[in-house]
Amino acid sequence: MAFLRAAKLLMAGAFAVAALGIGVINAADKFDLSPDTSNRVRAEKDEAAVKAISPDFKFVTPGKFTVAVNAWDPPIATYATDASTVVGADPDIASLLADALGLKLEVVSVAWADWPLGVASGKYDAVISNVTVTEERKEKFDFSTYRRDVLGFYVKSDSKITSIKEPKDVAGLKVITGAGTNQEKIILEWDRQNVAAGLKPIEVQYYDDRGAASLALQSGRADVEFNPNATQAYSASIKGDRKLVGVVSGGWPLTADIAVTTRKGAGLADAITLALNDLIANGKYGEVLKRWSVSAEAVDKAQTNPPGLPKSGS
Repeated sequence: MAFLRAAKLLMAGAFAVAALGIGVINAADKFDLSPDTSNRVRAEKDEAAVKAISPDFKFVTPGKFTVAVNAWDPPIATYATDASTVVGADPDIASLLADALGLKLEVVSVAWADWPLGVASGKYDAVISNVTVTEERKEKFDFSTYRRDVLGFYVKSDSKITSIKEPKDVAGLKVITGAGTNQEKIILEWDRQNVAAGLKPIEVQYYDDRGAASLALQSGRADVEFNPNATQAYSASIKGDRKLVGVVSGGWPLTADIAVTTRKGAGLADAITLALNDLIANGKYGEVLKRWSVSAEAVDKAQTNPPGLPKSGS
């Protein structure tokens, strides 16, 4: 039964990433990176969602929905042309939720490593920043799912590498990925399998700066970048200096969900899930994803604390 379940999940993941296709983003002119957020998709107050908030929950600032966002890469989240306003798909989802909860949005730009302590300590009401649901994280946080997690293998546009589908395809290559991420776990597991099979090990590279990572790929110091597909597709569309050679689910070999993350037991997750489902039903959610060309990562239904990726070794 476990094998059948894993097989079904793997097939589901394959369909999800196949739907994404090679061209997530067709042209850079689809994206408005100006600091003017007045043209964001807006939503009406959702009375049912407001009533679902626990009476014991206290927002960081009364009347505001304080959301932590890591402005790491477009189209998910990045800095606008003023270098301070955070824009992208995740900030727009945060804006919709603030509207639905009858609150004013307060976006706080944070480093990826800082959000767990900030949410757990009550410094932020939520983090909306490409956070994947895992069983380990569920011990400290509640989740309301809103996107699928899809990862892409990208190489320099003139690279001789044409396809990456399985571990042996990256044996002996220099691969850029993100430290402390699910993609890192995947590439390290692929490396373990390769070494066990007598193949050459992978050289994993980490860069805090996106520019440095891009330079490493273009200069040949790295062969492949393995990170979220949407952000890399955006880069490929505006620069034309890289190409997609493979995609996998962020939970390989299982599927993975990205979720709004709140403090465990705080009493906010159910309200957010309810608001998300109403936004899905009225089309506002779809408008945001379409605006940022991530519609292929859409979920049909938001869920509170669904099964997450298993703990390492389980």
